Amino acid sequence: MTTTATQASRGQELEPGHAEIIRATLPLVGAHVDEITVNFYSRMFGRHPELLRTLFNRGNQAQGAQQRALAASIATFATHLVTPDLPHPSELLSRIGHKHASLGVTAEQYPIVHEHLFAAIVEVLGADTVTADVAAAWDRVYWIMADTLIAMEHDLYRGAGVDDGDVYRRLRVTAREDDPSGTVLLTVGADGISNRSAAQYVSVGVTLPDGARQLRQYSLVNAPGATELTFAVKPVDSDGQHPAGEVSSWIRACVRVGDLLDVTVPFGDLPQPRSGAPVVLISAGIGITPMVGILEYLVAQACAAPVQVLHADRSSQTHPLRKRHQELVDILPGARMQLWYAEDVDGDSAEVHEGLMDLGGVEIADDAEIYLCGNAGFVQAVRSQLTGRGIAAGRVHCELFSPNDWLLD
Repeated sequence: MTTTATQASRGQELEPGHAEIIRATLPLVGAHVDEITVNFYSRMFGRHPELLRTLFNRGNQAQGAQQRALAASIATFATHLVTPDLPHPSELLSRIGHKHASLGVTAEQYPIVHEHLFAAIVEVLGADTVTADVAAAWDRVYWIMADTLIAMEHDLYRGAGVDDGDVYRRLRVTAREDDPSGTVLLTVGADGISNRSAAQYVSVGVTLPDGARQLRQYSLVNAPGATELTFAVKPVDSDGQHPAGEVSSWIRACVRVGDLLDVTVPFGDLPQPRSGAPVVLISAGIGITPMVGILEYLVAQACAAPVQVLHADRSSQTHPLRKRHQELVDILPGARMQLWYAEDVDGDSAEVHEGLMDLGGVEIADDAEIYLCGNAGFVQAVRSQLTGRGIAAGRVHCELFSPNDWLLD
C-alpha cells in the first residue's frame, strides 16, 4: 500500500506560491501546534459529541496522544511537500489509511475535520497572520493529504470486499483463554471473514456502562485464512499517572463465550515475509502479538529459513502468550529465541538476558526482513540500534499500538 500512497500524493503538488507560504509559516504552526490541536478537538467534539463517544479513543484524547498525532502527521506531510528531496512519507500514510479503514472512516468525515481544524488555526494564530493566502496554502496541504488518504481507504475497502466504511460485523465469541500474563485471548466466529496476511488487526467495538461505544484495535494471532479470528487483549491497569484502559478492562471483566461483539474485517500493512528470506521478529510486551501472528504464518508455510525471535519483557510472568511463543519457535527448524527480562532472570539460561534489549551481540543477516513492535520508546530505541548498525530503514517494518505513527518517519 505504500506504493499507492506515494503515487496518489505525488500526483498532486503545491503551487510555487503556496509552497513558499508553507515554508515561511511551518515554523509558526509548529510552535503553536499543541494549542491548535487542543482548540480543534474542543471545537469538533463540541459540535459533534457523537464522534468522541463512537469513533475516537477517549483515553488517547484525555492524554493528548491523538492531538499530537494528528498535528505531527500533517506537519510531516507539509514538510515533504515543500522539501520533496526528503523521503516520501508513504509508510506514514499507509499506516494511517489502514487504521482509518479499520475504524470505518469515510470521505464524508474529512470536511468535518477541515472545518474545525482551520477555525482553530485562525483563532490561535490570529486573522492578521492567517491571511487569505496563508489559509489557501494550508487548505491545499490538507486536501492533498486528505485526498490521498480517501483514495487509499477506498481501495482498501474495495480490496476487503465491502462498501466504504461498512466494516463492522456482529460476531459471536466462541472461545476465551486467560493467559497467565493477564492477556485475554478471544476467538470469534469469522462468518466468512479472514485475515488476508499475517499480523493484521481488527477493531472491536463495545458499549460501556455510560452508554459510550468505544473502539479499540487488536492484533490477530492466528494464521491468515483461518475460519475463526483470534485476537489478544492486554488489560491496561491504572498506574497512578494514567487511568485504566476502558475497553480492555471491560473485556476482561465482562466478555464470555457466547457473547456478541462488533468486530471489523481485518486490516494492517505489515508486509508478508519474503519466501526463503531470513526473518527477525523484535517485540516488547504486548507488541508480541503481531509477531505471534507472523510465526503462525511461517509455521503454516513450513518455513525453513532462519528466524530470529527477540523479545523483551518485565519478567517471564508478564511475557504474553509465552507458551505459544515458545511452541512456535520449537516447530520452526531454523528458529531461535532470545529474551530480555528486567527481573527474575534465570542465570542458568544463556538465551535469557537481564535488562533492556541490547542487539550488540545479535547477528542479523544482510538480507533479513525485520519486524518490530512495542511501545513508542522501545521502537525508537531499537530502531536507533538498527540504524547504528547500518541497516536500511526499508528492511525494518514497524507496528505501533498508540497514535504515534509520525515517530517512525
